[in-house]
Amino acid sequence: MAGGRAGGVRPTERQDTEGLLPEGLGRAIRGTAEDIAALLRSVPDTAVPVPGSAWTVGEAAAHLALANELMADLAAGRERPYGDGTPQSLAAANEDSLAAFGERRAEPLATMIDEQAGAFLDAMTRTAADAPAPTTPLGPMNRGVLASYLLTHMLGHGYDLARAVGRPHMVDGRRVSLCMPFMLSVMPRVTNTTATAGLTARYTVRLRGGEAFGVALADGAVQVTPGPPQGRSDCTILIEPTAFLLVALGRLNPWRAIARGQILAWGAKPWLAPRFPNLFTAP
Repeated sequence: MAGGRAGGVRPTERQDTEGLLPEGLGRAIRGTAEDIAALLRSVPDTAVPVPGSAWTVGEAAAHLALANELMADLAAGRERPYGDGTPQSLAAANEDSLAAFGERRAEPLATMIDEQAGAFLDAMTRTAADAPAPTTPLGPMNRGVLASYLLTHMLGHGYDLARAVGRPHMVDGRRVSLCMPFMLSVMPRVTNTTATAGLTARYTVRLRGGEAFGVALADGAVQVTPGPPQGRSDCTILIEPTAFLLVALGRLNPWRAIARGQILAWGAKPWLAPRFPNLFTAP
């Protein structure tokens, strides 16, 4: 995301955001930032490549630090144009921001990731409840969805960093459940129009041990609803929460998740299940 600076003051990062955000979301943002910072501080060489990416650990961490700063600015009501929401424009904005920001050392980046997550939460406590919804790289979002977006983004790149250095990742079912407001809000915006063209189908997606949501497709239009869609679903997908997020973010091949027993499907048209991840482009 966009340019920034390391360091800074974080005097109010522990202010209570509960009541302003969905329960547990503020704590999850703090905890995830701290987990990523601790992981980075244990890395002796940030030139290690990230699997499946053109970035090194240092570049991925720099992107994450800049993205957290961008999110903190948005939460504070500052305008920060950043692409037009398409994958191509976001990739170009990412590369431009990295080219303008040369820091690749673990310690300064760990500090910036942690501090800017705290700055985001501090801004949430200071912004009026009736303030206009900030315009993000993926469209306007209320404060709860914006915070869910920040958590989702950190978990995706935190997972990449953990894989790159062979450490346990920080994605778990509790944190995934807090990503769902963002995931559900953004799915219609990131629809793969080629994959959905001509498809009429109703999906129910259930996170194992958690919530369910519905996706109805007709003539290229996509409707996402909390709970099952109206009418009988053609395909019900039961998926382990961590697998859901990693598949949705393009970090896990859905066939591998199926082989591991992390995805089950049934209904009148269970063969629609493998098509589901291709209906959307990872945000």
